[in-house]
Amino acid sequence: MKKAIVIGSGFSGLSAASFLAKEGWEVTVLEKHRGPGGRARKFHAAGFTFDMGPSWYWMPDVFENYFQQFGTTVAEQYSLKRLDPSYRVYWADGPVDIPAGYEELEQLFESLEPGSAKKLAAFLKEAAYKYAVGMNKLVFKPGRSLREFADIDLARGVLKLDVFTSMKKHVGKYFKHPKLLQLMEFPVLFLGALPENIPALYSLMNYADIKLGTWYPEGGMYAIVDAMYELAKELGVQFHFEHEVTGIHTRAGKVNNVETKNWELQGTRKRKLFEADVVVGAADYHFIETQLLVEADRAYTPEYWDSKVMAPSCLLYFVGLNKKLKNIRHHSLFFDVNFEQHGKEIYEDPQWPKEPLFYVSATSVTDPATAPIGHENLFFLVPVAAGLTHDTDALREEYFQKIVHRFEKQIGEQITENIIFKRNYSVSDFENDYHAFKGNAYGLANTLRQTAILKPSIKSKKIENLFYAGQLTVPGPGVPPALISGEVVAREIIKEFSKKKNEVHDASFS
Repeated sequence: MKKAIVIGSGFSGLSAASFLAKEGWEVTVLEKHRGPGGRARKFHAAGFTFDMGPSWYWMPDVFENYFQQFGTTVAEQYSLKRLDPSYRVYWADGPVDIPAGYEELEQLFESLEPGSAKKLAAFLKEAAYKYAVGMNKLVFKPGRSLREFADIDLARGVLKLDVFTSMKKHVGKYFKHPKLLQLMEFPVLFLGALPENIPALYSLMNYADIKLGTWYPEGGMYAIVDAMYELAKELGVQFHFEHEVTGIHTRAGKVNNVETKNWELQGTRKRKLFEADVVVGAADYHFIETQLLVEADRAYTPEYWDSKVMAPSCLLYFVGLNKKLKNIRHHSLFFDVNFEQHGKEIYEDPQWPKEPLFYVSATSVTDPATAPIGHENLFFLVPVAAGLTHDTDALREEYFQKIVHRFEKQIGEQITENIIFKRNYSVSDFENDYHAFKGNAYGLANTLRQTAILKPSIKSKKIENLFYAGQLTVPGPGVPPALISGEVVAREIIKEFSKKKNEVHDASFS
């Protein structure tokens, strides 16, 4: 039986481990933290339950496809509810709910810009094509060769995919009202660039938003982690928590063993060596390359990494209130300040934003179990540039006061005196907890020059049996892409080892 080691138990690591185990591999997952989930961990405090990372559930078809490949369904794993409205947007002149129903959404568009409902239909028809082709023909590619894209459907539809048109220009063809432009552009901000620098291919995100909907798994996003973890264990995957990998040792161009440190009784630290036929690095790619491998085994130079465009980091606040709020939604976007200015402060002139856009998730609106009775669970997120310094407690408190003041003004209620729990989390925490390159939260930006074969390779160019998964390689940032990344790398490994097995078999008869 072939043995595999997976470093990291985030979504991509759990996915890779399960697909390999399904094919009969003996799989061991090594995880730094006390439990699975990576950036999608959760914590409990003062009676509140907080998801630490992802909070949006989009592309439900990807999750369904994942579980169906293991003979189960999402419904059998966790309860899912579609949110309606999908989310609320707060502009300077007040809030607008974005309805889940398409007819209601058309009415909203028409109220802002007469004639825009018809344009929305045309926009989404193109976006549906991009989603279908993108998900079936692009996202599941390992990105190791241009030959992968020698596909007749891709060749016929390359112009319709709009890979050489910017998202900003594409949206501007259909809509003129500033609010509609912001609504259609905001989903790509977390892909790692301004709308003028992201290919219009990613209007597929608008299709995911509007047509596929915004959902919530009961218990929070960690319900997905729980389901994937239990499934992996059923498949025979072995997990070693509090085993931080400290080195990947090689011999003759192959991984020889993986070294970890873990805490034993009485606080003593013990080192262990794990051997395997293949290793999947599902932790931070840059960290594995630059810290776990010796220089001769590294495929990329420091200059290469410094040239990469990163998706944002985040300034996060986990807040518990001892009261219920009267009129808030599960998801709220605060676009009550200059939209473009904050984007430039993330991507063009990296700095702590002067007047930030921010987002609030209130899971207790949908799921009362995430907070004590009569209380509210709030998650504030400010997107910020990766690599920022001066990430101090004083700065974090300054931003908290700034956004809470705007939050209170917009919702018409005060919360400051009702805060009974607060925790912050930002760039330096991403670096410390996840070894995140430049403290990024989402991964590598999905710009045209960082797409497919132009991303860090899914397979090491120096080490024969070292592969990678996660947000710094294909297909890119986000929870659904992470699930896909694990599947893609597992299939590449299975294919390569099957080929080697056949070559050995053929040689024995020659």
